Amino acid sequence: MTLPPVELNPVGYVSSSYKVKGAAPRQGRFSDTISEIVIEERYQPALWQIEGRKHLWVLCWFDRADRTVLRAVPPGAECEKGVFAIRSPDRPNPVSLCMVDLLSVHDGVLEVRGLDAFDGTPVIDIKPYSPEIDCARRPSLFTSSRQ
Repeated sequence: MTLPPVELNPVGYVSSSYKVKGAAPRQGRFSDTISEIVIEERYQPALWQIEGRKHLWVLCWFDRADRTVLRAVPPGAECEKGVFAIRSPDRPNPVSLCMVDLLSVHDGVLEVRGLDAFDGTPVIDIKPYSPEIDCARRPSLFTSSRQ
């Protein structure tokens, strides 16, 4: 089966102090760095009432990622794994999912903490974090048979 191509339209971009590879943290939640998400004017109405949220999921398109990578050795590991089993930014479709703390919203700009994206990275979507929906019922990372 041949799947049709998927078209994405960025809703904004990241304004960040991370300019080069290696500058961003391995995971955004490990950082207190403050970044901005600048929303394109035509999408700014979608921000209505977002200021009431404490945490957001930000989906970015890691446009500088290596899309040919299918396996990698994750930090702290000794053997390689498939990129679908790890959080490598290099992957066939480099969609980044990062939970951020929302600090403020002003004139279409979200000030956030914990985003691990380079300056200029396209933002493809923003969703509210919901502990009722976004937390696993069992806190285990792995099933007992697949550790």
